[in-house]
Amino acid sequence: MTDLEIAHKVQLRPIQEIAAKLGIDFDELEFYGKSKAKLPLSLIDHSRVDQSNLILVSAISPTPAGEGKTTVSIGLTEGLNRLGKKAIVVLREPSLGPVFGIKGGATGGGYSQVLPMEDINLHFTGDFSAIEKAHNLLAALLDNNIQSKTSSLKLDSRTISWKRVMDMNDRSLRNIIVGLGGPTSGFPRETGFDITAASEIMAILCLAENFQDLKNRLGNIFVGFTYEGKPIYARDLKAPGPMAALLKDAIKPNLVQTIEGNPAIIHGGPFANIAQGTNSVIATRMGMSLGDYTITEAGFGFDLGAEKFFDIKCQSAGLSPKAVVLTTTIRALKYHGGARLNELKNTDLKALKKGLPNLQKHLENIQQFNVEPIIAINQFLSDHEDEIDMIREEADKLGIKYALADVWGKGGEGAETLAQRVIEVAESDPPLFQPMYDWKDPVKTKISKVATKIYGAKHVDYLARAKKDLRKISNLGLDHLPVCIAKTQKSLSDNPRLLGRPKDFIITVREIEIAAGAGFLIPITGDIMRMPGLPASPASENIDIDNEGNITGLI
Repeated sequence: MTDLEIAHKVQLRPIQEIAAKLGIDFDELEFYGKSKAKLPLSLIDHSRVDQSNLILVSAISPTPAGEGKTTVSIGLTEGLNRLGKKAIVVLREPSLGPVFGIKGGATGGGYSQVLPMEDINLHFTGDFSAIEKAHNLLAALLDNNIQSKTSSLKLDSRTISWKRVMDMNDRSLRNIIVGLGGPTSGFPRETGFDITAASEIMAILCLAENFQDLKNRLGNIFVGFTYEGKPIYARDLKAPGPMAALLKDAIKPNLVQTIEGNPAIIHGGPFANIAQGTNSVIATRMGMSLGDYTITEAGFGFDLGAEKFFDIKCQSAGLSPKAVVLTTTIRALKYHGGARLNELKNTDLKALKKGLPNLQKHLENIQQFNVEPIIAINQFLSDHEDEIDMIREEADKLGIKYALADVWGKGGEGAETLAQRVIEVAESDPPLFQPMYDWKDPVKTKISKVATKIYGAKHVDYLARAKKDLRKISNLGLDHLPVCIAKTQKSLSDNPRLLGRPKDFIITVREIEIAAGAGFLIPITGDIMRMPGLPASPASENIDIDNEGNITGLI
């Protein structure tokens, strides 16, 4: 059966039953239908957060074959609950861009899913829409201020860095001109669109600790300079109040359920190749307030979402994960070893051996943060026992715990061994993680430490635009901010064609964007873009709905 067919066979429980498992009263829920609810921020208990076990699920470098971090995260949660632990999975919300593009949905797969699958993958509770509206309100206020004769801040439109956003892949909107049509339609200027997941508002929502922190961060958004060279922030446009008002419900995490009827919290959705790639601080703390184990994931490979999880989110929020589950698949490792996509189901020990260095590098990276890794072999029907044995032998040689996880086919039952390994590590009193760099380091030093130690680069080059941006950052006094490097997810390098474990490569920073509200800098490397395009045959071509409202083709 397809993921959607499996999801349709499950009888959803009323969301108040799921909430009751966490000790949440009926009156504390804000219902969005029968199977979804918003949770109030008052449920966060900081004294309990410190006592909970936070487990991060990451992966090797992504491939077209898929690795299954979300599927493993959900399955691990089911497995922990089966072993008598009070576990909650805390995930990001899917973006419509990938849902209708090339990737499909992001609610897990097989018998390891969060439900209702269609609602979560589509509009859900409207959080993305609210983020989009808040972002575009600031864009409208900017253009209105340029047009105004009475309240103008004398913004130099050539310096405005704030674009508009929409939650869809649309390459034709990357670069546009607004303000055409004469004096009543504004001043013509060049701008563009990013995808909503790349919005600084998304990043702010996911790092904010409460409403006051949200408004402060919104006010700190840097938008450009006046003609006299004075920096202008969103607070100068009196934007934080109305923007925060649009986010009054979006800031609250969403409660749903797994296939096996366990609680799942889903909130926020920044991409990991162009943003921090993790769910909200509020949702993570809420999960840790309500459960003994909180399982969360960071987007793409460890070099992207997980590095940012440690260096940005954990440092900002004072979190310390007890372990990292590194998701790997035999198919993906064979791809990194040179096997073609249409040959990955064939047994190929030679390609698998050549792909193992990618796994080795990510394991090394985890250990650089002083955290113990656990290998989760996400199992597929095509996996041969000899191939599984090769990964087991590698893990034994490195002295790293591992487990075979058949979560797609068996759900929590297929993750019980993995869950046991996680318990062993988490309850052995592991040390606190160590960040890769100090936020007080010079910007170039922070970039260099990530590029050389995590990616494995020889050194970092800066184009003229990036050097100019470094001077601007220094003049604005923002050198102290951490770096959220935008890089292709397909390779440890900034070249998507370099698979496996490339060495002696150069990382090229072409520009550095300022996300002062979110509280980080965004060095943009290689050819990475903040507005994806649709593939030749997008996933949307297979999606339909019948007269009874039943959706088909959603993956």
